[in-house]
Amino acid sequence: MDVTEATFATEVIERSKQLPVVVDFWAEWCAPCRQLGPILEKAVAERGGKIALVKLDTDSNQELARAFQIQGIPAVKAFKDGVVASEFVGAQPPRAVEQFLDALLPSEADGLVEQGDESSLRQAVELEPTRADAAVPLARLLYARGETDEAARILSAVPGNFEADGLLARLELEASGTPDLSAAFAALDAENVEGGLDLLLEALPSADAAKDRVRRVIVGVLDQLGAESDLARASRRRLAAALY
Repeated sequence: MDVTEATFATEVIERSKQLPVVVDFWAEWCAPCRQLGPILEKAVAERGGKIALVKLDTDSNQELARAFQIQGIPAVKAFKDGVVASEFVGAQPPRAVEQFLDALLPSEADGLVEQGDESSLRQAVELEPTRADAAVPLARLLYARGETDEAARILSAVPGNFEADGLLARLELEASGTPDLSAAFAALDAENVEGGLDLLLEALPSADAAKDRVRRVIVGVLDQLGAESDLARASRRRLAAALY
């Protein structure tokens, strides 16, 4: 499908809110464009309607070309949810084009995480063990059943995620029993987040060897609250004061 400045908003911006739309910025005189076009068309067709492909003639639609800073063609931009999600410039071999398109589509693990039941989460973790949005909810389900060793194993495979690390630290603290933070954890489980944080922050200065684990639990709770939370901001200040 060819798009123009008159149809771009509907056929690209709005449509990309339903499925990825790949825009091939090209011109008739451009030999590499003529090489890339059939490769794009074949690869998109093979994905069975999951991606839309449109072509935009930069000579006839110069305002759009300037708006998207097209300085060389062929230029390919993929739109998702109304904005550019990824792009490349220049003719590419078929395998590179296929990888570009596949990155726009939900992975198998994405679909499993969206389902959210235990079986699906287990499958997602098997596919992507480091994926926090699968590992953390699965670990919480296991923890609620008392399967703490399995929960800890799953969490330990997730790097760089505060929520996963905080939950793992909680499991470690509960296993050691020192210090006794049962009241703080009970408050958190009862969704009394402010009360739970208060108790954790009060326990932090005297936690001795367990201080870093308590800190990790607090940071994990703050991460769940989000950066815009007033409670999180106030608690971060208290955390910094308690540590330094």
